[in-house]
Amino acid sequence: MSATVKNNLFQILFFTNRLYFLLGGNILLFIISFFIPRIFNIAVIAFIVLVGVVLLDMILLILRPATIVSMERKTSNRFSNGDDNEVLLDFQSRYPFPVFVSVIDELPLQFQKRDFLLKAKVSAGGSHSFRYVLRPLERGLYNFGYSNVFVKSALGIVSRRFIFDNEQTISVYPSYHQLRHYALYSYMNRLNELGVHKRRVIGHSMEFDHIKPYTKGDDVRMLNWKATARSGNLMINNYVEERSQQVYSIIDKGRNMKMPFNGLSLLDYAINASLVFSNVAVDKGDKAGLVTFTENKVEVLPASNKKVQVNKILETLYAQETLWQESDYEALSVQLRSSLSTRSLLMIYTNFESMSSLHRQLPFLRRLARYHLVLVVFFENTELKRVTEQTVQDVEGIYKQTIAQKFAYDKKLIVKELAKYGIMSLLSPPEQLTLNVVNKYLELKSRMLI
Repeated sequence: MSATVKNNLFQILFFTNRLYFLLGGNILLFIISFFIPRIFNIAVIAFIVLVGVVLLDMILLILRPATIVSMERKTSNRFSNGDDNEVLLDFQSRYPFPVFVSVIDELPLQFQKRDFLLKAKVSAGGSHSFRYVLRPLERGLYNFGYSNVFVKSALGIVSRRFIFDNEQTISVYPSYHQLRHYALYSYMNRLNELGVHKRRVIGHSMEFDHIKPYTKGDDVRMLNWKATARSGNLMINNYVEERSQQVYSIIDKGRNMKMPFNGLSLLDYAINASLVFSNVAVDKGDKAGLVTFTENKVEVLPASNKKVQVNKILETLYAQETLWQESDYEALSVQLRSSLSTRSLLMIYTNFESMSSLHRQLPFLRRLARYHLVLVVFFENTELKRVTEQTVQDVEGIYKQTIAQKFAYDKKLIVKELAKYGIMSLLSPPEQLTLNVVNKYLELKSRMLI
C-alpha cells in the first residue's frame, strides 16, 4: 500500500533530537566565544557544517516520491477474545541506502495504548516485517486507524513521515483459538496434555451395536450365550456410547456475570467455555444448544449435532452482553419446560456469591431438575482466596481475612445446598472454567447420566 501524499513540507518533515543536541552544542560554542574569541570561528564553521548536513539529509529523504516506501497490515478478519492475536506490518523500502524506521500504528481505542512504537533498521532496497500481539478483553468491533512511518537516514538529523491509509475494522469473537486448540489436540489424541482426562466407563451403555467374536481381554459379562450356542464359538455383545443426547449451555446475562477477572468478565469466561463445550459435544455425537436469559427475555437456539451448529453458536455468542438487572429464573424454567420435550443436560453458567442469592433462585432450579439433568456452573473468587492465604499483620487485615473466609465458605455451602436437592454443581476458577466444564461433561458421559 502506498503512502498518503502530503504536499505541505511541515506535515512530512520532523527534526530529531540529534539535531537539537547539535544545535545546543553549537550555541554553547558561541557563548564560550564571548570569553575566548578565537573559538568564534570554530563555532561559525560548525554552524555552517550543521546547516549543510541538515540540507543534505533533507535532500536524501524528502526529494523522493511518496511511493519510495510501502507498508501493508496483515491480520485475520476477526480476533479471538481473551487470546493473543498476531498483527504483521510488512514494510518495503526502495531507498538506495539503509534507513532507520519507526512505526506508530493507530490501534483501536479499546486497547488504550499510548506508547506504541516499533523500530527497525532496513537495508538498502530491503524489507522488514514488524510483528506485535494484541489481546482484546471484550467482544465487538475494533477499528484500526492509519499507520504512521518515520524514516531516517544514517545522519539521523531529520525524519520523513509517511502516512498509510489502511483503516480496518476487526470483529472480536468468542475465543475460537481455544476451540481450535482443543480440536487440534483431540485430533492428535493429546487432550490429556491440556488436562482433559478420559474417564473409566462404569457398566455399559444400553445402546447395542453388534455381536463379535470374543477376544482376550473382553468383558466376559457381555457374552451372548445364544449366539455362542449357534456358532460354536464364544460371541460377545458390543455396545457403543449413547449419542444424540441434548445438551444445552444456559448463560445468565444478569449483573452477577459482570464481575471482571484478569480483564475478562465472567460472561466472557462462560461464553468461551460454552463454545468449546458445544464443539466437544457435537464431536461426541450429542446435540448442542444454547440458551441465554436476562430479566425479561429468554433466547433459545435449538440443539443440533450438525457441524454448522458450532458456527451458529459462535455467531449467537458474539452479540451477548450483560445487563444490570437480576435475571429471571422463573421465566427460564417456564420457557425451557415448554421448549424442551426430552430430558437434556442443562449447564447453567451463573454466579452465586451468597446463600441468600441462591435461595431466591433455588425453587426454579429444583423445578428444572425434575425434568432435566441440571449442572450449575459458578465461579470461585480467586481474589478472595488470595486474601485468605495472606499473612496478616494488623487488626484491619484480620477483619478483611475473616470476611473473605466467610464468602469463600459460603461458596462451599452453596455446593452442599444444591447437592441436597439432587442438583449437580461445578465451582471453578474463571481461568480454568473451559477445562473443568469439558472434564465434567466427559465424566457425566462415562457415568451414563445423559
